[in-house]
Amino acid sequence: MNHVELTACIAEAKALRYTPAGIPMLDLVLEHESMLEHAGQTRQVKAVVKANALGAMAERLQQQPLGSRWRFAGFLATPRMGKNVVFHIQEFQQD
Repeated sequence: MNHVELTACIAEAKALRYTPAGIPMLDLVLEHESMLEHAGQTRQVKAVVKANALGAMAERLQQQPLGSRWRFAGFLATPRMGKNVVFHIQEFQQD
């Protein structure tokens, strides 16, 4: 199963663009910070994640201010011509 949930802030949002099929697409950078238990130790976790959204989701996300915190859900995939994993956002809600 490939399902990811992440609470993060919108650190960067590129300009809304359109796929060759005319679907709106938004590229984002999300920043996550939390404290987690790992191997019996409390650990501070920080992560910067590349993400994108398509369609109405992209249009809704484009309207959100930078620095706003959300709970995102989606899946991970590697772009055709890329090396790094990208978080594909399928839904988001206020944290």
